[in-house]
Amino acid sequence: MNYIVLDLEWNQSPDGKEQETLQIPFEILQIGAVKLDRDLNLIDQFCERIRPVVYPEIHYKIQEILQLAPEDYQNAREFPQVAKDFFSWCGPYSYFCTWGPSDLTELQRNLKYHGMKSPFSFPLFFYDIQKIFSIVYEDRKKRRNLEFAVDYLGIPKDQHFHDALSDAYYTGMIMKHIRKRDILKNYSIDYYQHPKKSGEEIYVIYETYSKYISAEFDNRIAAMQNRSLTQIPCYLCHQNTVQEIPWFVGSSKSYYCLSRCKEHGYLRGKIRFKKSENGKIFCIRTVKQISSENACKISEMQRTIREKKRLKRREETMVTHKFHSV
Repeated sequence: MNYIVLDLEWNQSPDGKEQETLQIPFEILQIGAVKLDRDLNLIDQFCERIRPVVYPEIHYKIQEILQLAPEDYQNAREFPQVAKDFFSWCGPYSYFCTWGPSDLTELQRNLKYHGMKSPFSFPLFFYDIQKIFSIVYEDRKKRRNLEFAVDYLGIPKDQHFHDALSDAYYTGMIMKHIRKRDILKNYSIDYYQHPKKSGEEIYVIYETYSKYISAEFDNRIAAMQNRSLTQIPCYLCHQNTVQEIPWFVGSSKSYYCLSRCKEHGYLRGKIRFKKSENGKIFCIRTVKQISSENACKISEMQRTIREKKRLKRREETMVTHKFHSV
């Protein structure tokens, strides 16, 4: 079993978002990866540029960041050929590691656009080294860029950044500064599509929170009527909790609630919604133990949102009344 540390560089529409191809907003230009053995020693590498066909013109900002000219891609192979060789190089049994979650999303999106069958198993577990760096060295919340982590750990900067192979190499070197058990216990789950093709539920418990991935629903109303989703057990003692603030829509369109466990105190629930390929939705519910101070912040968030809705309804009523009075 090896670790594949992956990094991608991609292009986008040079004419702005309104001219992008919806199925593939980011077209991969380069795949870079290093292969580490079970002791995190570098044993191999893969790197190849890809000739763009969806957006043949390289966006000027991408050219600046990658420091490459369009002619650098003229003799490159197209994505299906490179992707096939990449996955063959990876081998059948590998753990995928990335700096942030977006590379795996865009890789799967490019595979689908080109009509290629995804070789990933489901659920797709992977290791987000950016997140794990924050867990081990910072506050679990910050998401630093790659160069910050390299400087923080004193890793020699003998390769330039914003090159897929170089960034994969640096991510691999960062992994060597993290205990292997801290990597393995903090795995992530990819959400590009429902993690279980059969639509089953997933429940995992991490060190400071729990995560529940629901089955699929037709819409948000149907989801929020499902007790398996809306009831919150305490992930520390597995006992039922009492909801002190019922589920409400927060400013980020996520749902929040506040529950209390007799033994472990306040728990904050959060539900995010993701679209499936078939047009349905599934939900990611996280539950985290919080302090009394943070519980008050949840209560204040609910009051603020209620007040904004009240003012909005009042303004709409006044406009309607004014219109009918004319």
